[in-house]
Amino acid sequence: MAAGTLVLSGPLAYAQGSDEIRVGVVGCGGRGSGAAHDCVNSSPGVKIVALADAFADRLEGLKKDFNVPDDRCFVGLDAYKQLMALDDVNLVILATPPGFRPKQFAEAIRRGKHVFMEKPVAVCPAGAKMVIEASGLASQKNLGVVAGTQRRHQPEYVETMKRIHEGAIGEIVSAQCYWNMGGLWCHERQASESDVEWQIRNWLYFTWLSGDHICEQHVHNLDVINWAFKDAQPENVYAVGGRQYRTEPKYGHIFDHFGVEFTYPGDVRTISMCRQIEGTANNVSERVVGTKGWSDCAGTIVGENEWRYKGPRANAYVQEHADLIQSIREGKPLNEGKRIAESTLCAIMGRESAYSRRQFTRSWFMNRCTLNLLPAENLKLSDAMPVPAVAIPGQYELPGWIQERRGSSG
Repeated sequence: MAAGTLVLSGPLAYAQGSDEIRVGVVGCGGRGSGAAHDCVNSSPGVKIVALADAFADRLEGLKKDFNVPDDRCFVGLDAYKQLMALDDVNLVILATPPGFRPKQFAEAIRRGKHVFMEKPVAVCPAGAKMVIEASGLASQKNLGVVAGTQRRHQPEYVETMKRIHEGAIGEIVSAQCYWNMGGLWCHERQASESDVEWQIRNWLYFTWLSGDHICEQHVHNLDVINWAFKDAQPENVYAVGGRQYRTEPKYGHIFDHFGVEFTYPGDVRTISMCRQIEGTANNVSERVVGTKGWSDCAGTIVGENEWRYKGPRANAYVQEHADLIQSIREGKPLNEGKRIAESTLCAIMGRESAYSRRQFTRSWFMNRCTLNLLPAENLKLSDAMPVPAVAIPGQYELPGWIQERRGSSG
């Protein structure tokens, strides 16, 4: 581990051989590679033993880093099933584009594997419900599930939230969260690539794969706000958004900015803002305001109970793996599946409200919205798949709305 990094987990009950954690990595791109190294560095007795990816070229880095043999490297859209069929793999890292996450997570739990999965965990309500259901099965099977919302494992966030929940800022009356930044990478289409292959390689820019950037990135901040509310869920959503700067076809059909108002129980309003536009001021942060002060959720409380975090720091990307592995070895596995599915749902609700210009309740969205972006079982890399039109507020039809809400104000 890097100098100065502290892993805060307590002593691990580690017995050579009998307690080895054997890890399979599904999705071997940048995030999967980072998670694999973080997992191995987090705890003793962890070994990467199998790899799976849609593309052979994405396997090469991890295959070399961890000396994984050819017969334990699987390629294709169904490669994850081959990896999860290996009896000696007891933990899987899921780091493919998020649209594939629900089915892969459900398969992992069905196969009896512990899971570390990157966020977000779905891109539509159908997928989120699948994750919630599989998380319940994981609890029945005593399986560990940790998501890549590393702030939940970051000491300064953990201690600050403890104090917020104990009343240090009083009753929460409002909150704000932001992920405003410039652009990210983009994969230019090659002449040899089919629609599906190009979209998967360029997955950030397609809702069925990433959920749009409000889901893929901003879910971190939304999860922190939910955490501040003791994981209560917003009851209502009302959003705006658009696509004004990234308009070239290489950027698929997603938006480049969103602004959302979430209403939490007690009519507490939260403002959520995210954008990916070059040349703008960056702001990635959270803030909760209470009757006795306010907090940035990350080590600072201002007001009647002023406080600054001065404790140890940790590499939260490593710490989340350490916490998962420790919980497994202690026989008390963490299960964050339902929680991250609910935070992901908040992001999906914000996206769909902005796409459609509709205001709606969480209850309606969970029970009436028919949106299902799960990939087809027979999807092939060679398939044709036209890029959907950019959502135009007022023209985009929110699935389930016309049938259920015609003539309603929402």
